[in-house]
Amino acid sequence: MTFVSAQAAPNHMRASLIAEGPAAPGGTVTLALLMQPEQGWHGYWSNPGDAGYGLTLDWTLPKGASTGAMQFPVPQTLVIQGLMNHVYEHDYAVLVPLKLPADATPGTLLPISVKAQWLVCTNEICVPERAELQGSVTVGTGQGDKRFEAWRAALPAPLDREGAFAVAGNVVRLALPFPASASLESPHLFLSTERLIDYAAKQRFFRDGDTLVVEVPLAKSPASVGKIEGVLAMGKDAGGIAFSSGPGTVPTGGTEVGGEVDFSAATLGLALLGAFLGGLILNVMPCVFPILSLKALALARGNSHDAKTEGLAYTAGVVLACLLLGGVMLALRAGGEQVGWAFQLQEPGVVAVLLLLAVAITANFAGLYELPGLSIERGAGNSGAFGTGLLAAFVATPCTGPFMAAAMGAALVLPVWAALGVFAALGIGLALPFLLIGFVPALRRLLPKPGQWMDRFRRFMALPMGLTALGLLWLSSRLGGQAFASALLALAIVVIFALWRVGKQQRGGHSTLRWMLPAASVLIAVAAAGAPRLVTDDIAAQDDLLGSQPFDEKVLAQASRNKLPVFLYFTADWCLSCKVNEKVAIETSATNAAFRLRGVLVMRGDWTRRDPKITRFLADHGAAGVPLYLWYPNGGGEPRQLPQVLTQDLLVGLVGQ
Repeated sequence: MTFVSAQAAPNHMRASLIAEGPAAPGGTVTLALLMQPEQGWHGYWSNPGDAGYGLTLDWTLPKGASTGAMQFPVPQTLVIQGLMNHVYEHDYAVLVPLKLPADATPGTLLPISVKAQWLVCTNEICVPERAELQGSVTVGTGQGDKRFEAWRAALPAPLDREGAFAVAGNVVRLALPFPASASLESPHLFLSTERLIDYAAKQRFFRDGDTLVVEVPLAKSPASVGKIEGVLAMGKDAGGIAFSSGPGTVPTGGTEVGGEVDFSAATLGLALLGAFLGGLILNVMPCVFPILSLKALALARGNSHDAKTEGLAYTAGVVLACLLLGGVMLALRAGGEQVGWAFQLQEPGVVAVLLLLAVAITANFAGLYELPGLSIERGAGNSGAFGTGLLAAFVATPCTGPFMAAAMGAALVLPVWAALGVFAALGIGLALPFLLIGFVPALRRLLPKPGQWMDRFRRFMALPMGLTALGLLWLSSRLGGQAFASALLALAIVVIFALWRVGKQQRGGHSTLRWMLPAASVLIAVAAAGAPRLVTDDIAAQDDLLGSQPFDEKVLAQASRNKLPVFLYFTADWCLSCKVNEKVAIETSATNAAFRLRGVLVMRGDWTRRDPKITRFLADHGAAGVPLYLWYPNGGGEPRQLPQVLTQDLLVGLVGQ
């Protein structure tokens, strides 16, 4: 039975009240409020999101009759000027169960009326509307309205088991029962529990067997809840499921799926360009520039049979190393590990291997022994060039400089094939100078003419590589403690002595290659597996001029609620650009005086060691590594992400804003 509405003026949303059919005394009949917006207009779900309001009903019923809760179909998302709306841009039916009085007389008509109010909007304007719907329901039996089958099918299917939720930092994580065989293309989580999450924030979805884990950032001032209810929309025309979750354990790990990745050709293009430029800049780093210089001089001297193939071999080594490092990072993240770019420098075994490599390269540059791949006098050959490319990329990629942060952050949310393309672009940028020298004879002719100065230049290049080795030794003390660093120092001394003996045999005309490789493999195995056993967690915290507090999301949230100015920066002892910024801009007397004058809270996130909370926070802000600098203004408001190259004037100027 259809009821007509008595409306004072034409509405942009037509409302109709429809009963499925007659009902027996004491029985239940389903009513439908059919909402039909005009073209270009939309209505709202029960929780409208960041703006709008939903449908409200004021019933007038016979004595003894009662209505249940409104049942809404699966909504759609609509983002307008950064605000997330939960809407319907098409006809939709809201179902309401009506229980008839037990003493109702069969064959009679029960009068029903409802005053309905709603908001209907376009992308530009909103209009509050209302209608009064009146009619009657027959007490008895009869045929039902077949349209209700489709309207019920549009409702989310209820889960037969309760899910679990847990709050970690500024993110709420939900575990929902969801069959591993069920498809999930472009999901979205709609919460009927209000004032809990940031509706417009990116949602992440992970499949772990028959469990779906959803991660959603919390609202700025989230409500405290004991239960979370809502709808999981499965994308396109796949419908949704209604769920209820209580506090509990939420598993970590799983394979990331679906989500709302803002992926486009422009996004990928910018990520590829940023990675390429970032790789190009890595060539001037002190751990890469000496290797590149000596390789270039070897080509200039004419000691390569085929400069082009050697350039290609070097490029292949660099790109392969970048792909391997990027692939391992993506695989670890897919397995639930909270890692980011340069994750390998958070592992003591990797730092030990890097230290021994830096010592070996320094000894080579200093003339203690001859390493064919880094020889000016003799060509490296394609295999040597390939190995040198692997080495150069391995020691260079921990650095994060201009252009790289956004590119690496994008790689974390792009599809795997696109993310690997970003890592490959990083490798191509790193290899480009040597590749150009190999392919363009005019560039080789621009290099200085061969002479005795080359040997002096090579020995001079031992200085930046030696400083790199000392830096890694200091890093080992910060990462694993003094015992760990002392063991590596002793091992480095053994390596230097062994390489001196190798050089002595080489100068005597003896071949050393057959036993050098097995010996090097043993040393690497010892460093990677043995030295980390000495690692300790008792590492003294470093003081800084600003008296910064350790990163704590609860303290940060409290400061934001109190509208205090906050300077939050993330750093690591192995991050060269971080240390430069701290020296020239952050830890200066002028910055300290300005911050203290305005009562700025300074927080420091130290990512030298692996810290899942910091990794997650970085990822939430689109960063795959450090540095990351955020300024929370006085009086509240959204944080401002600062550039990766800081100046003292920039930081001092923030307090006046």
